[in-house]
Amino acid sequence: MTITESHRPGSDTWSDARLLYALEEVVETELNRHLAVAKEWMPHEYVPWSDGRNFDGIMGGEAWAPEQSKVTDIGRIALVVNLLTEDNLPSYHHEIASLFGRDGAWGTWVHRWTAEEGRHGIVMRDYLLTSRAVDPVELERFRMMHMSEGFESDNRHSMLHSVAYVAFQELATRVSHRNTGHQSGDPVCDRMLARIATDENLHMVFYRNLLAAALQLAPDLTMQAIRDVVVQFRMPGHGMPGFERAAARMAIGGIYNLRIHHDDVLQPVLRHLKVLEVTGLSPDGLRAQEELGMFMGGLNDQAVKFDERKLALEARRAARAS
Repeated sequence: MTITESHRPGSDTWSDARLLYALEEVVETELNRHLAVAKEWMPHEYVPWSDGRNFDGIMGGEAWAPEQSKVTDIGRIALVVNLLTEDNLPSYHHEIASLFGRDGAWGTWVHRWTAEEGRHGIVMRDYLLTSRAVDPVELERFRMMHMSEGFESDNRHSMLHSVAYVAFQELATRVSHRNTGHQSGDPVCDRMLARIATDENLHMVFYRNLLAAALQLAPDLTMQAIRDVVVQFRMPGHGMPGFERAAARMAIGGIYNLRIHHDDVLQPVLRHLKVLEVTGLSPDGLRAQEELGMFMGGLNDQAVKFDERKLALEARRAARAS
């Protein structure tokens, strides 16, 4: 949808309520597109049920041990992080429902998105427990701690900040799931996470297209929101127990790191939207655009240094192994 000049007031006239109303038609278009391309799938079909058996406890089964897991060490770490992130769905639903509302096209999208995301937690937990991929006791304790803390977005400045955040976050989640599958060492796990990643990509497209419309409608405010989100970006699971240590392991293991964040998450969205090529901005919008460009350059420099350290670490490990 193209926003005409006659529907583009100055930045000082935009409130969240007005933006929500102005973008309602775009949301409806994107919702219909999403429903037309999204394919139904059944979580139970991706779980190796025949591998399951009782755990110790009231069922008198076998206690979990690391050697029972088919996935790699880095796969176990990433799977726990990814599932705990999905587990906080009630908090995410509350966040976006409070912001976008529960009526009209916005509300229909909020509920549809929540239903689709719910499948991800279902299939991941069923796979992990049935295949004995991770310690079930530790997983449940982590879930209780993480969900008891709830979730509060870092991007509470405006509706545009939230739309910008999820455009990048959905792609980041897709990339994390896909790389976890590749590194898991289990084809069943890889297939399951590929299916989840397909959903996440469709969610990213929805929000990315909505962000494109916002750039036409309120370019200065949207540019500032994109700048803020990119510079301050954190994954939604940052508050879970042991996240920093797990994130460091996932970075070295090639699941998610600075190079991946720059090349596979930020750049594709910015390039698709031509964010750094937008013209006609006010001084505030132009400053945000310039700061975004400088930040991306600095992030790439950091990624180069990370790549060098990662290669050096891998070389030392290879030397010790030989």
